[in-house]
Amino acid sequence: MKRVSPSFLFISFFVFLLTLTGCKSAKLVDAEAAYARGEFFDAQKIYKKVYNKLTKKEDRSLRGEVAFKLGLCYNKLNMAPRASAAFQNAIRYEYPDSMAYFYLGKALQAEGKYTPAISAYQEFMHFRPDDPLALEGIRGCNMAIVAKEKPKTRYVVKNAKNFNSSRADFSPMYLDKSADVLYFTSTNEKVTGTNKSEITGMKKGDIYFARKNERGQWLRPEPVEGELNTEADEGIISFSPDGQTMYLTRASRSETSHSTVEIFTSRRSDASWSNAEKFVIVHDSITATGHPAVSADGKHLYFTSDMPGGYGGLDIWRIDINDRIGTLYNMGPQINTPGDEMFPYSRTDSIFYFASNGHPGFGGLDIFKAKLNTTGDYWSVENMGLPINSPGDDFGITFGPGETGFFSSNRGDSRGYDHIYSFELPDLKITISGYVVDKDGEPVPGAVIRIVGDDGSNQREVARDDGSFRFNLGRGVKYVMKAGAPGYLNVKQEFESDIAEEDADYAIDFILAAINKPQVVENIFYDFDKATLRPESVAALDEIVTMMNENPHVTIEMGSHTDRMGSEEYNIALSQRRAQSVIDYLIKAGIAEERLSPKGYGESVPKTVTKRINRDYPQFEEGIVLTEEYILTLSPEDQEAADQINRRTEFQVLTIDYDLF
Repeated sequence: MKRVSPSFLFISFFVFLLTLTGCKSAKLVDAEAAYARGEFFDAQKIYKKVYNKLTKKEDRSLRGEVAFKLGLCYNKLNMAPRASAAFQNAIRYEYPDSMAYFYLGKALQAEGKYTPAISAYQEFMHFRPDDPLALEGIRGCNMAIVAKEKPKTRYVVKNAKNFNSSRADFSPMYLDKSADVLYFTSTNEKVTGTNKSEITGMKKGDIYFARKNERGQWLRPEPVEGELNTEADEGIISFSPDGQTMYLTRASRSETSHSTVEIFTSRRSDASWSNAEKFVIVHDSITATGHPAVSADGKHLYFTSDMPGGYGGLDIWRIDINDRIGTLYNMGPQINTPGDEMFPYSRTDSIFYFASNGHPGFGGLDIFKAKLNTTGDYWSVENMGLPINSPGDDFGITFGPGETGFFSSNRGDSRGYDHIYSFELPDLKITISGYVVDKDGEPVPGAVIRIVGDDGSNQREVARDDGSFRFNLGRGVKYVMKAGAPGYLNVKQEFESDIAEEDADYAIDFILAAINKPQVVENIFYDFDKATLRPESVAALDEIVTMMNENPHVTIEMGSHTDRMGSEEYNIALSQRRAQSVIDYLIKAGIAEERLSPKGYGESVPKTVTKRINRDYPQFEEGIVLTEEYILTLSPEDQEAADQINRRTEFQVLTIDYDLF
């Protein structure tokens, strides 16, 4: 059984291709006749009158039957709350058809009442344990329960109020890649013809369009020009890549012949569309075809049909546009299910969208995205998630630039009317920022920072006066970053951004070593009174190795300094051995020996207090030289601090042209 709202008017004919008769009185036979003709709006009014008249005890069985059929009508009209109430009444009056539980589950799921829906599905499965649609319904409910506890996708969905009327508006479609003209189907009060549909109670659909003005704002929608719209139902359209040919669904009803749903084409001349001509796919009057969607390359037409050879319900098929004979192709079991698949949309040769109530979803129709694998033999299908999908019917998607576009949904409308919604996937704001400073923590304005990603990105920025910089990043990308400036050694760092779909701002700083003055190497430690490097020195030593590799034309002197304790001769010898220990480590790590020169200074070069030292030790004024004479004037605590500052390992750049000539 298929649900029918204004958007599914064309689908109702897929099942009920019968001749018309009129409804004359509020009798059960009249209601059943209206339902059999697919006139669900009229049928529900009659069923409701019959139901309200069945008040006697002996009417209990018949009341259950009428409640069940009333629920079917509400189900077709997408009035989920009324449908669930009707099916609950049918069960209460012991209507014997187990499908009452299945339809109750569907209606509750469409209301977003997932736990009661699971119970209804499980009750139904007592009668049909392996029913695939009930199993998928339970899976969809469980998926929705989990999804409600998790953050929604980053899509931003808004009601596109400028397109929507007080009736149903649905199935938007861009004319072409410019995304400046949008077409859609409307059942507003100004459509062609005066007769209201016996199926929906609204006027029959026409095709409307809207344009953007020079400021990029959408203008008021208006009906298409030309001979396209008639008193029949027109809608659910697609266009050839050049925008000159429209493919549309037309549902026509006649009192003298079978009703039918077929695909038609229309040609554009300037802004006017020609009278529609039938696009023949099958040569019989029973099979219905609709929901055309032109492939991205314009060679194929996807469509929905109930023709034999499918997987149950409505399936999505494909046919060559120019050579139809022998090219009919069912999209297969990854796309089609025992339920209904419809509203196809081809974005690229390998990315395909459609609506389904057979795959696990949040209720009613959900929009699904299918990706074709690299070998071209398997489609992987994923639910678009919240907020694109909802407990109601979500369908008819079209994409503009990037991850933006429109789709239709009856979410939040108690009448079951469809409306057009916009969607946008905002760009992730992933950045990395920081500062380029020298060893004293002073900014290096004008430093050049480069960042190269394994996604092919390559960015460059010049540090601001305060040394700051910022880059935009991609998600899950490995980056190599390098900073340099005249008079300083280059520094490289590596970084990988997270794969999480959320905004992020990472921080990273570059500390550049000046070429023209000694640079203290922090965190190099020796055993007491020895030249043996302690294990905790490895990280600092490896940083020197990296620095030398990043600056291959530099030679350095590695100098070691002691404090004032001990004799001058002893301190010179100890510091020389310590400097050599560092050199030995660097050579072992692959640095050419001729680029390295050890020098032991002992206590002969006391440290001059820099801005950085002053920040760490404010008791020592900037510019003061920590000589023995000065240290002896200090308190014992400050003497120990001064001696610690003097005990240091430094490197000094000697040349910057090694191996250049």
